[in-house]
Amino acid sequence: MTGTTDRITALDLPAVDPLPEQTQRYFDLCQDRLGLVPNVLKAYAFDIGKLDAFTAMYNDLMLGESGLSKLEREMIAVVVSSINRCWYCQVAHGAAVRALSGDPALGEAMVMNWRAADLSPRRKAMLIFVEKLTRASAEIEETDRQALREAGFSDRDIFDIAAIAGFFNMTNRLASAIDMRPNPEYHAQAR
Repeated sequence: MTGTTDRITALDLPAVDPLPEQTQRYFDLCQDRLGLVPNVLKAYAFDIGKLDAFTAMYNDLMLGESGLSKLEREMIAVVVSSINRCWYCQVAHGAAVRALSGDPALGEAMVMNWRAADLSPRRKAMLIFVEKLTRASAEIEETDRQALREAGFSDRDIFDIAAIAGFFNMTNRLASAIDMRPNPEYHAQAR
């Protein structure tokens, strides 16, 4: 995108300098594994306690043990972010869907209109639930949870689906509120 700047957010919240050793090691690990330090981490680096809380929850939900595949977790992140029109998460997690699936078109469909994607009945059921949870959480009923069970999800999986959707609904709102910018590298990944 032309005219972009190097800013991460619209707020002037400088990172702790120097970063604590453990935080610097985590940033170095991100750089080694991802080829970048995600801007969301840099945005939190003004307060190491908040950064640690964010990364602990993110790592548990997105990388921890679950009956959901990493791709399914990223699909949830993208669908929630698409509904919420969170540019940061659409770009970052759209890239993750492309990379994990090996299918650039799937990543685009998840961002633009997940219903256009060729998905299994299991994944469709998951994303129907995620969409309803994002748009009208108070309207979730037992029939919604039962539809997930019938699609093959355990109650633990249902908890994980809801937790991931809830987490991204929160982070989308924060990212939008502070105008968090995606790392430019995400745009070209896995295409």
